[in-house]
Amino acid sequence: MNHVRVNAKVLSDATGARAEMPVILLANGDQISALEPLVDYLLANSQARSLSWMRKVCQAVGLLLDYMEVNQANFERPLALFETFAQRVYSGTIGEDGRDPSGLYWLPRRSETARQLLSVLSDFSDEMHRQLGTAPLNPWREATSYEQRLAWAALVNKSERSFLGHLDTRAEATEAAKTARNTRLRRTPVGDRAETKAFPESRLEDLLFKGFMVPGRQQSPDIGARYDWRGICLTLLLNGGGLRDCEPFHLWVHDVATDPQDPSVALVRVFHPTDGAAPKDFRGPNGRHMANRVAYLAARYPGYGPRNRATGNYHAGWKSPKLSDASQKYLHVHWFPRGMGRLFLQAWKLYMYQRLHARIGADKHPFLLVSFRGAQRGEPYTIDAFRDAHARAVRRIGLIPAKMEGTTEHGHRHAYGQRISSVDPGERVIQSGLHHRSAESQAVYTEPSIERVTRVLTAATDSLATGGGLPMNFDLDAMLHAEREEQECFAQQNAR
Repeated sequence: MNHVRVNAKVLSDATGARAEMPVILLANGDQISALEPLVDYLLANSQARSLSWMRKVCQAVGLLLDYMEVNQANFERPLALFETFAQRVYSGTIGEDGRDPSGLYWLPRRSETARQLLSVLSDFSDEMHRQLGTAPLNPWREATSYEQRLAWAALVNKSERSFLGHLDTRAEATEAAKTARNTRLRRTPVGDRAETKAFPESRLEDLLFKGFMVPGRQQSPDIGARYDWRGICLTLLLNGGGLRDCEPFHLWVHDVATDPQDPSVALVRVFHPTDGAAPKDFRGPNGRHMANRVAYLAARYPGYGPRNRATGNYHAGWKSPKLSDASQKYLHVHWFPRGMGRLFLQAWKLYMYQRLHARIGADKHPFLLVSFRGAQRGEPYTIDAFRDAHARAVRRIGLIPAKMEGTTEHGHRHAYGQRISSVDPGERVIQSGLHHRSAESQAVYTEPSIERVTRVLTAATDSLATGGGLPMNFDLDAMLHAEREEQECFAQQNAR
């Protein structure tokens, strides 16, 4: 039985509403059918879980199907099957001689990745046990005393860090710690975070006005045609506004304006893709304005749903950031430095000029960022297309696009975090600028780089050497000589 994962639009009732999600299709001879229990499971969780979680579940189920296909005669009990399957997810299936008779040729996975796959698969199996009465692959059992202590400590720690942790009780944690999975998952190695790589500040201007210059139009008298203003706007939102790389793709034309407090600066708000307040320029059949953005799209722009619920290139993620306004549900872009907001406003006007020149209005959909070329002309701009454009711009200024160099699009958010933390405005201000639900989440963006720590400590050493503090004038030879004299004196006293 072969299988394949595809993106599908699932119709679950008599209405016209469809859910976009990944599904697994099974081929049994000439018959092709969806793995319906998995479809039902994903549908039941579609409102609460992300598309990336659904893909992870499908990936785990697909791996299990592959493993079962080549091991049909090797296991009689589900528990034994899952235990060995879990080992192979961690270790891979290739022998020491480099061969794999099963034909799977799985490479060893990182402990964290394997743990995620096995965890979501265990949860799916539990649900199948509850709904269909199937034997659970990884059932719960009574935990050993060691497992109980580990689980209790983890649950208490999680509760203390949780926003609603004050509602938990120690008794509940103790009760929950009494059970454990039959197949234990490896603990993920813990260590210090890798150094955060931010886009180099000294090269930002080059990136904007050399990297995003349109090839062949360097001498064009029309400044609107000379640059990729869309790419410049996106980069400024990430580097100067601290947005995640997926968030600008939810912007609508309505979401950019001039700041009433300073008309030279752009006011940008990124609304929640589904629950954000809808513009007041459209009324439904009942004469009322739309309650939220998902309703606005369904009523005015059929076929263009929220991008966080879509699959394929149209999809744009949403990581549940801390909203700046709980009523209208939007993120307020905090420019830092303030001049970034002025530059963005100018770039945005030139980008809208490009849209006007290309005759791309907002009659088809409300999204701000659009494609200008080919069959996708006028359609919402995709994250993959921007990543490619950004990589080309980086190469034009002599840099290599690499995460470890800070030269990918995500390096701009790190640059924002490093920049805002350097002026030490306070933890709450940094949290608001980065839109983190937890202050702990921003540590990866604000931790000083190795170069910065070295520079600060070098300056401190120079200060000490010039009398700014206690000088480091230790003489190791003199210290050892003193110790020897002390030992000889002690020996002479004992001899007497």
